[in-house]
Amino acid sequence: MSTKTYTPTAAEAEAGRSWYLIDAQGQTLGRLATLVAQYLRGKHKPTFATHMDMGDYVVVINAAHVIVTGAKAEDKKYYRHSGHMGHLKTIPYNEMIKTHPTFPVEDAVRGMLPRNSLGAQMLAKLKVYAGPQHPHAAQKPTPLRINQETGALEIVS
Repeated sequence: MSTKTYTPTAAEAEAGRSWYLIDAQGQTLGRLATLVAQYLRGKHKPTFATHMDMGDYVVVINAAHVIVTGAKAEDKKYYRHSGHMGHLKTIPYNEMIKTHPTFPVEDAVRGMLPRNSLGAQMLAKLKVYAGPQHPHAAQKPTPLRINQETGALEIVS
């Protein structure tokens, strides 16, 4: 008796995409990023396949109000380099959240996705906004909230 392994098609993946809305107000950066990355990859679906983009669209609002624990607010640094000798730029988290409030969330989620073209496709489905307003009301995103006891995302009813 042989059974065939189910493999989803690209059409099924595209048809099954949903939109989710997550409020980052008062949420811890790393815990938020892991949950967002799971939804972008599609790991919450029974049809998950590692070689395909099965994920959903995720809209994160209030990204400017995300928190970091411990002394990370002063110690965490973001680096960029121009490619020329001595041109390493170091920006502390406190300064980054003031100048580019969405970058810490985007950067944390990017670090949790695959480092290839598939990861780039998944990251394109992430929409991050510093404040409570977003232009995706027409897509009717389902609001999600992080359960503080279990740490999982649950649909707000």
